[in-house]
Amino acid sequence: MTNYGTIPTSPAPGATKNLEYLSRAKERIKAGIGTRRPWKLMLNLRAIRLPANFGDAIARVRTNVGYFRMNYAMVALLILFLSLLWHPISLIVFLVMMAVWLFLYFLRDEPLVFFGHMIDDRVVLIVLAILTVVFLVLTNATVNILVALSIGAVVVVLHAAFRKTDDLALDEEAADLMTGVSPAAPAGSTSS
Repeated sequence: MTNYGTIPTSPAPGATKNLEYLSRAKERIKAGIGTRRPWKLMLNLRAIRLPANFGDAIARVRTNVGYFRMNYAMVALLILFLSLLWHPISLIVFLVMMAVWLFLYFLRDEPLVFFGHMIDDRVVLIVLAILTVVFLVLTNATVNILVALSIGAVVVVLHAAFRKTDDLALDEEAADLMTGVSPAAPAGSTSS
């Protein structure tokens, strides 16, 4: 019996797996982008003020880096990308590393587990940053990379130092990340 010219009523078995994968990827992209803080909040001009002193600037940097971590990583990667536009090999390596960043950092909706151990987001961020720099340095674009990373670091630190933290609604995880104090043990408590 021939099926020529008929319209299939159900997708092929392989197609359903592909559709499921694409659907999950789409949901992960939405969830991953949703974990970054709103750009409008980050770039609020009314929140830009000079810090009172050096200690206040350091406290702001710690708070803002903890709160806008994903946004700052995106800004630094964008600056690095723009610096590599005139180095095609480096740009290809960067795009491959960006795909790795997307899957291991930006779009991951569950903790990364490696050999049964849960890997902290900060560790993933540091390892990916180091690997990106090492692979790009191997492409002989060292000066561009160093300049771009320096500009990215300056932009992030300046923004973090000048942006007030009064209007940030810190969740417990972000507050724990910045202070190192667990919610179960308040900062003023002592054990007897």
